[in-house]
This record gives sequence, C-alpha cells and structure tokens, in this order.
Amino acid sequence: MEDDSLPYESRRAPLFATNIVATSQPLAAQAGLNILKAGGNAVDAAIATAITLTVVEPTGNGLGSDAFAIVWDGNQLHGVNGSGKSPKAWSRKYFEKYDEMPQFGWDTVTVPGAVSTWVALSEKFGKLSFERLFEEAIKYGESGFHVGFRTAYDWNHGPESWYSSYESFRNEFLPAPKTGDLIMRPDISRTLSEIAVTKGESFYRGSLAEKIEEAAKIGGGRLRLEDLEDHQTEFVELINQDFRDVCAHEIPPNGQGIAALIALGILDQLEVGELDSLDSFHMQIEAMKVGLFLADRYVADPKQMKLQPADLLNEYLLREYARKIGKSASPMPPIDRLKGGDTVYLSACDSSGVMVSFIQSNYFGFGSGIVVPGTGIALQNRGWGFTLERGHPNEVGPDKKPFHTIIPGFLTKGSASFGSFGVMGGPMQAQGHLQIINRIVNYHQNPQAASDAPRWQILSDFSVAVEPGFPSSVAEGLVERGHNVKYMTSYHSFGGAQIILNNDNGYVAGSDHRKEGAAVGF
Repeated sequence: MEDDSLPYESRRAPLFATNIVATSQPLAAQAGLNILKAGGNAVDAAIATAITLTVVEPTGNGLGSDAFAIVWDGNQLHGVNGSGKSPKAWSRKYFEKYDEMPQFGWDTVTVPGAVSTWVALSEKFGKLSFERLFEEAIKYGESGFHVGFRTAYDWNHGPESWYSSYESFRNEFLPAPKTGDLIMRPDISRTLSEIAVTKGESFYRGSLAEKIEEAAKIGGGRLRLEDLEDHQTEFVELINQDFRDVCAHEIPPNGQGIAALIALGILDQLEVGELDSLDSFHMQIEAMKVGLFLADRYVADPKQMKLQPADLLNEYLLREYARKIGKSASPMPPIDRLKGGDTVYLSACDSSGVMVSFIQSNYFGFGSGIVVPGTGIALQNRGWGFTLERGHPNEVGPDKKPFHTIIPGFLTKGSASFGSFGVMGGPMQAQGHLQIINRIVNYHQNPQAASDAPRWQILSDFSVAVEPGFPSSVAEGLVERGHNVKYMTSYHSFGGAQIILNNDNGYVAGSDHRKEGAAVGF
C-alpha cells in the first residue's frame, strides 16, 4: 500500500496484525480468532467462523447453505466447490407448471453443501479436531447471542411477508428481533453437536438426513436421502486472469466469478484514468456489462456448458471487447441472473502464511422458507438460480448444479499470495470483485478505503444504481454518456466486503462498514 488515507465516510480503520479473521458479524469473527489463539490455523479459524455465522447471522446463511472456498496453504492455491445438485426427481416436465422459477418452497431446495465443505477443509488442511470448531457456535445457540444492527435490519425487512405461510419458519425465526435482543436457538445447537460428533455424516447419511427427507415428503418436496448421500465436495482447479501486476483467481463455473475475470481482462487493456474519475467509472461499468452478459448466457453446471472458461477468457476476445468501449454507454439486452443477494463471507490468515477466502449462503434471505422441524436447518433456495429457458445450459433439470452467485476471491503476485477477499451480496459480488481489485491494484488503496468507497451496481436491465455518497458529478457524467443511472437511498443492496492483504511484515485488513462485522487479529 502506498496510500494509507481514508478518503470516504466510514466508521472503520484498517487492521494490521499477523493473524486475522474478518467477517460480517463480530461474534463470529471472534470465534475464529479464538481458534487461532488456541493453536489452530487459518483454515480451522475459517471453519469455526463459518459455523458460528449459521447461528448468529441466519439472515444470510445457515446449515442448509452451499459454500465455496479458496485456500492458500503457504505454497499454492486450492479451490473448493461445495455447491449441491438439484434433486434427481426434478424433471423438466415437473417444472412446466411454472411460468418462471419459483423463489420459495421445496421446489427451490437443492442439496446443501456447506457442512460437507467444512468437513473437507478440516480433513485436508485443519490442525485442531473438527469438534473443537463448533464450541462457540453451540454456546451461542444454547445461551443466546445479541442481534446486531444489520442482522436486525435484514430480519425485519422482508422475512415476515416472504415466509409467513411456512409454519416451521415462523416457529424458528419469527417474530423478528430488534437490535440488541438476546436470541436463543437450542434446536440448531443440538444439530451442530450431532454434525460435530459424526463429522457431518449424520447430515448426509444419518438421522439428520432422514429428518430432511421426511420433511420433504410431508411438504411435497422431491429431495431424497439418495440426493444427500451422493453429494460430494469437489476440489477444483481455479480460473484466473492477469490484471496489471497481480493475478486474480476465482472458482470456475457453476459460479459467476468468471464475470469478474472477463471484466478485469477487458479493463487491463485500457487506461482507466484518475481515481474516482468519470472515465474510470465508465470503463469499469462497460467492462462489467460484458462480463455479466457472457456469464448469463454461458455459466451453468460445468457438464452442461457450451463454452468453457478458457473460451470466455480468450485474450483476443477480451481485446476485441476492450477495443469496442468508447465514450458512450453500449446498449445491452436485459438478463435474468441478477437476483438474490443475502450471503456471508469471511477471510482468515495466520502467521504461517495460510490464507482462506470462504463464502456460504442460503441465496435469498433465509432461503426457501423451509426449516426442518426441530433441527434449526433452514434450507437454501438455490434452485431459484436455474432458468426455464429451453436449451439454456442452466435450464432446470435433475442432478444439476445451478448457476451460483457466491464467489470467494484471491490475488497472487508472482508465486506469492497477495490477498484474500470477497464481496457478499448476490449479483453485486462479481461487480464488487472488479471494483475492489481495481482500487487496490490501479490506485493502491488500503483494504478499508477500497471497501469504504461508494459503489455502483449494474441491474438486470443494465441500468446503473449508485449508492449514497457516490460522486454526484460522476453520476451526472454517466447520464450524459448514456447510462441510465438510478440513485439509491440505502447502501443495503451494495454488498459487504472483507479484505486481507499481505503486508511487508504481516497482514492488513478491512471490514465493510455496510455490515456490522469486524476484522480482528493479534
């Protein structure tokens, strides 16, 4: 970092330490930090943080989530795809009763992969016992936790109307608490204890799996024990794109990380202008539009894709897209994928050099609205990410992974790690990756400043939303260049970043002021 200033409105400052955990909920961050202090490594800390988040921030994730991770083991990167598939009984004919993919209910529930991701990471990289990582989460469920301001906001804005018809959801999560309320969740504590003791086996092949299947049968869902038993977390080869003097890494499809890489590859061909200038914002937006459009058309379960990541990241193709960017906004047809938005992201690092970028989500809000009675398991609605468009690679069908919004990010310089980061928030995520990387690499901003900076977001009709604090002169300039600019009155839809970068003698971290979380370390 050449610039340690904080030019944007914020309540935060960057944290410097040799062991750090950063996430959107401070109790979860401290749970991970305590694991580091107990002798665990960054992977142990990340898992403990993720487990605790299922209890204390249920507005964005839960035991019914999917998860993805990127791990720097001190020498090389590893990609982890923990997303689950659709039930084998999801025939295309079954969905002909819908005009569009449902958003809630059993017909949105795919196999949850977060629990299996915790197990896989612990077995491959962890130092402490798996059971040890659950202790603080179980304690918060049994004894209670105090609800933070952002969690309370998300709990009170939508869930009561979205999920009012789901009895098990009402019993678990309603009425919505206020900021500072003490909430106890004994059901999820018992479930976490069973997952810990069985190393996740109960969730996919034991009594918890049977309870999930029973709830599906009673509720008319098609998820079955066979679907849970067949789930596997996959270690995958990452995709990457050079950008100036760094290399950006993402999980390959079925995730949308490739959209960020496409945009970075285009922007790398251009002179981006001064920090926060009209030219800089215009070129970022134009590059991102291409990334989002291509991801919408081609990203799906890898087995179904018509073009491979290498085709979409072809250097000649990116150069041609860059060449076509002029001073005016380019027209684009509307797309369907820019929906969803509630997620948790965390990053962790330790003094041995291990770094983890980790994300898990129930997709929209608390997910499907389905809570398995007596377990605290709130199931995701990731099936909403499929499409009914005939012939599309992401068309809904049996035993398929849907298009995924959640993406952990990572940066390297040469053969060394440089940064672990993510921006939670559905369709904001790839766009947030571009904005964060651009600020860190092109403008040398520290992680907190890069996170605090006012953001823009491309919407499904390719209009451009800007949040409070976005430079008014730049917004007016974007309008003059043909962009349809929408002024938002709240920052709530612009994601939440957590960033840790390697420093000369340790790490420096930033935690998004749009959330209630923290970067903590020692």
